[in-house]
Amino acid sequence: MPYVAPVKDMLFVMNELAGLADVVAYPSYAEAGADVDLAPAILEESAKFNQDVVAPLNWPGDQHPSSWKDGIVTTSPGFKEAFQQFGAAGWQGVVHPAEFGGQGLPKLIATACFEMAHSASLSFALCPMLTDGAIEALLTAASPELQEQYVPNMISGEWTGSMCLTEPQAGSDLSMVRARAVPEGDGSYKILGTKIYITYGEHDMAKNIVHLVLARTPDAPEGVKGISLFVVPKFLVNADGSLGERNDVHCVSIEHKLGIKASPTAVLQFGDHGGAIGYLVGEENRGLEYMFVMMNAARFAVGMQGIAVAERAYQKAVQYAKDRVQSRDLAGSPGPVAIIHQPDVKRMLMTMRAYTEASRALAYYAAAAYDAQHAAPDEAARKANQAIYEFLVPIVKGFSTEMSIEVASLGVQVHGGMGFIEETGAAQYYRDARILTIYEGTTAIQANDLVGRKTVRDGGATAKVLLEKIAETEKALAASGTTDAKAVLKQLAIGRAAFEESVAYILANAKTEVKAVYAGSFAYLRLCGLVLGAWQMARALLAAESLRAGDPSFYDAKITTARFFAENLLPQAQALATAILESGHSTNALAVEQF
Repeated sequence: MPYVAPVKDMLFVMNELAGLADVVAYPSYAEAGADVDLAPAILEESAKFNQDVVAPLNWPGDQHPSSWKDGIVTTSPGFKEAFQQFGAAGWQGVVHPAEFGGQGLPKLIATACFEMAHSASLSFALCPMLTDGAIEALLTAASPELQEQYVPNMISGEWTGSMCLTEPQAGSDLSMVRARAVPEGDGSYKILGTKIYITYGEHDMAKNIVHLVLARTPDAPEGVKGISLFVVPKFLVNADGSLGERNDVHCVSIEHKLGIKASPTAVLQFGDHGGAIGYLVGEENRGLEYMFVMMNAARFAVGMQGIAVAERAYQKAVQYAKDRVQSRDLAGSPGPVAIIHQPDVKRMLMTMRAYTEASRALAYYAAAAYDAQHAAPDEAARKANQAIYEFLVPIVKGFSTEMSIEVASLGVQVHGGMGFIEETGAAQYYRDARILTIYEGTTAIQANDLVGRKTVRDGGATAKVLLEKIAETEKALAASGTTDAKAVLKQLAIGRAAFEESVAYILANAKTEVKAVYAGSFAYLRLCGLVLGAWQMARALLAAESLRAGDPSFYDAKITTARFFAENLLPQAQALATAILESGHSTNALAVEQF
């Protein structure tokens, strides 16, 4: 079935839960022309482009992946032309500064646009996603000269960006990076080494590729403190901005993958013919710090990929369930009915819907916090929102991607045997989703980050702020007094207590029982995702109750979905809290030789 962007739900979340009116009122966004009335027009145009241009490429791209021959990568049919339209329409520059050719709009608006692109085709949207991260890293740390030389062409879509971290011996542990950067005395460096798993590291969709490469200078200290960041373009750039000779970086192969097959994942060799010319970004030995800017942008974006593929799998499953006629209604019917009438099929569809809506709401809430962090006039507000955004990023990345696998798997199950047949397309979403919990930091890395950097480091201060916000929503549910509000309140209060107890345990034992605490890190991440997602769904219920008269069908569905999440999914939080508090010993008990 064709993809239909959920614009109405996106706008509901942006306006009622993420505070779009407050975001667009910040001076920098107001100066860029952002306002509440502009958002629907932008989202409608984004929907039209992704539905009509990108989405039709998704299945053909899976069947006809990118190919490599003699160092040249040819992308799937239609990708090059679609990307040229993407750049020409200005979609790459939605969130980037106007001074470099962007539109300077809030991340909240851009997040909705990129969700649509990822739903339309994960493989296609990976290219602009990585380019976005590269742009953000350059704007954060590069010299004005490098910014002027590279950023405008990246924003326009003329050039793209890549992130070159991983090496054959250095996966998640970047302290083992061995790529070398030798200073040439003229401000440039010769880059030598091999990088693997480079998304869109080579392709035919743009005139140049701007590689951001982690490497070590000759006198750099060992470990992560000795890593620097370099711009290494595929084609060197002349003083007048025109493209010069080919740089000494070449694609020696691309990977054959389970999913996202149309996205070329390259093995890049730097310096086979003397050394690729690169330029230092910022200061030596601060590369990992700068790269984290790009990685955090990418981690949030991968969380959005999870939401996007879940939305696409849900839409396909709903349509199949409405079309597939089989068996009688349990309540009695004169003949066979569509399977969507069966309670267990509704359970699966409601699970898919509830997870997707809750994850979207939490991610958009995080995007609004990012906007406040960067644009709120008050410094205290900026710092408070920065803490919330940074706390939520590993949850958006980890929880949303884990749930996307579950949702895509349910999509296959709704199709029954036909879901296992490639031609229906349901299996593609399952295969595509499987990478999302792995790249840009595995779920374990996100969970460890959530425990160590985001909970223990500030003594649980940010977690406690969120707990207070949940408690405020509970008061509003109690004040509502409706049957649905009471049902959600009952479960949300239990979930909040589980969250609170888990935070207290982590803070009390992080130093003395470190392995026991980290044994529960995945459970803690999932618990946070469930409770915070339920909080957003509770807020959605309250908003829907107040707006119901305007569109009873839409708002009744929001209320029902919120209650379903609270009663069917949120209760997992209690079990997860038990695992966090009590399972550390058994997880770590077996000696290595006993496995």
